[in-house]
Amino acid sequence: MERYLSENIQEDLNKKIILLTGPRQVGKTTLSKMLSNEFDYFNMDSAEDRLSIQKKSWDRSKPLLIFDELHKVKKWKSWLKGVYDTEGIPPSILVTGSAKLDTYKKVGDSLAGRFFQFRMHPLDLKEIQRFLNPEKLEDELDRLLAFGGFPEPFLNGTQRFYNRWKKSHLDIILKQDLIDLENVQQISQIEMLIQLLKERVGSPVSYSSLARDLQCSDKTVKRWLTILENMYVVFKVPPFHKNIARAIQKAPKFYFYDTGQVMGDSGCRLENAVACALKKEIQFREDCYGESRSLSYLRNKEGREIDFCIISENRPSLMVEVKWNENSLSPNFKIFEKFFPGIQMIQVSKKLNREKTFPNGAQIRQAVNWLSELTLP
Repeated sequence: MERYLSENIQEDLNKKIILLTGPRQVGKTTLSKMLSNEFDYFNMDSAEDRLSIQKKSWDRSKPLLIFDELHKVKKWKSWLKGVYDTEGIPPSILVTGSAKLDTYKKVGDSLAGRFFQFRMHPLDLKEIQRFLNPEKLEDELDRLLAFGGFPEPFLNGTQRFYNRWKKSHLDIILKQDLIDLENVQQISQIEMLIQLLKERVGSPVSYSSLARDLQCSDKTVKRWLTILENMYVVFKVPPFHKNIARAIQKAPKFYFYDTGQVMGDSGCRLENAVACALKKEIQFREDCYGESRSLSYLRNKEGREIDFCIISENRPSLMVEVKWNENSLSPNFKIFEKFFPGIQMIQVSKKLNREKTFPNGAQIRQAVNWLSELTLP
């Protein structure tokens, strides 16, 4: 299937090196190979391919050169810079990675001015509607909540397949990538950390509480969480506190790129799916159009909260509250609206009798409709 980044990457292939990152098995290699009928492909997990890279012995008659997991090669940025500066484009160069490539910076390895970066996400309802043309979007949302948006388990659509897939997927990250890239040895404790996070999706996370459960220091917990972010297992949503009286300033939330990993009720999975869709849209707009936004949540010391807010130019421009079955507007909108006059307010609900708009501009929308047409102010 065609993916949402294909057209934008295709436009940029002959201008810069393309760095395509995202979680393992999200479809980066498949997308890369669909960009051209002719390409030369090298996977750094292959000893033979690594030797070819070392010798720079690729087919220069092919219009596209794909390096998969190139960040596993020592000093890969300086090596790639040398290739680009010496040979230029064409052939077009596309580099994929299942870790955040800007994390592995070495002095003198800068690729500044030589690349465009794209961050690829799992399927969401907007992409599913655009490229799969489903008969009933409600069924696709149910499948997304059950199996997540990674293409292979989503398209297979069975619990038996997904259970086996997610185990092998996490095993590769923990027992191969973490050791190769981060030299981490405490695999069992990181597995336990992931398990704890699965049970706390949608709730502010206390580093000290996690540290007590894992019998380690706060500093160690923060390091492990950063590693899981760098490996595209989870992403962090911090609280926004500027100009809000009695707002909390710490305690971020963590969400999974794979919604199916979430342990909790259906509402937690829906909230995770909304978080993924918002994160994906923000990074798509930034990578393809240079627009800058960030994702946060709102919470005061009395425990009143709005699940998500989009920050544009250091100011909230959209508040989003997620409900499973609620026809009444959350009173928390009124609490935070006074700090940001004119802000857009959306409450999304999986089960809804009818959609509504209120005099202050707040809206209640059915989740399936809003997610399939998601836009940002």
